[in-house]
Amino acid sequence: MPEPSTILGIDLGGSKMAISLFDATSMEALDERIFPTNATEGFARVTHRLLEEIQNIIRPTTKAIGIGVPGILDPVHHTIITMPNIPDAEGVDLRSLINTEFDLPTVIENDARCFALGEAVLGAGQHHAIVVGITFGTGVGGGIVIDKKLHRGAHGAAGEFGHMLLMPGKPPYKTDDTRGDVEQFLSGTAFHERCKAAKSPEQYLEGEVCAFMRPDVLKEVAWLIVNVTHAVDPDIIIFGGSAGRALAPHLRGIKAELSKWMLPEIEAPILAIMSLKDAALRGAALLLKEMLRT
Repeated sequence: MPEPSTILGIDLGGSKMAISLFDATSMEALDERIFPTNATEGFARVTHRLLEEIQNIIRPTTKAIGIGVPGILDPVHHTIITMPNIPDAEGVDLRSLINTEFDLPTVIENDARCFALGEAVLGAGQHHAIVVGITFGTGVGGGIVIDKKLHRGAHGAAGEFGHMLLMPGKPPYKTDDTRGDVEQFLSGTAFHERCKAAKSPEQYLEGEVCAFMRPDVLKEVAWLIVNVTHAVDPDIIIFGGSAGRALAPHLRGIKAELSKWMLPEIEAPILAIMSLKDAALRGAALLLKEMLRT
């Protein structure tokens, strides 16, 4: 009996990279590798290590490769426009690099969008038509999924929730960049700046060390939800990433805060925490399934 066809899903994060080999039909994970990104070394070194790790996991049965990356992509040429957390990535055609190296069809997409697609099709949003996924990790990203398909927008920028303005000119810590966008308030990087006494990421939203900032964080998350709801009107918003998962015990407080800011005639979305540990990987693989069908 021949081995089943496989597809490779990759989640290139700001702090770690994960690669999974999936059965192309059942989406069963057959193998997985996780390793640090070492983003400060620059994109060329990150890419070199990524190609090595793909070589270690790929099989003769592999039909295609999908990769989620933490940045904004050119929707026409598929090159990287910007990748804030990995230096020197601008203008790189990572899709072509992987395709040339392994001679396989390759799809590249924003990693937070892959997360949103994975959760919308296979996770917490699978029974809903309009799903928003928001990841709070090294940065803040997101995706919009309508009827199980990604909504990318006219120029590929839909779902960039981290760069929505939250308090323009008033970031919560001293910085030369006074944009005041969501990422400056709610990313893991921002939490570190807001509470340097924390010894671990868990302390940002739990315990007493960073308790002083918690009411502000819940209010800021509520503001973000209000803005997203008034723009997209989703059935459900799913939070992911390390800081996103830490919101789990605070959903009731966020909902209470929402009642102060939502227009009374607008129904608030369901709020949920990610249900898949590998949503971005599965989202990248789901993009491949769509490609292989066409």
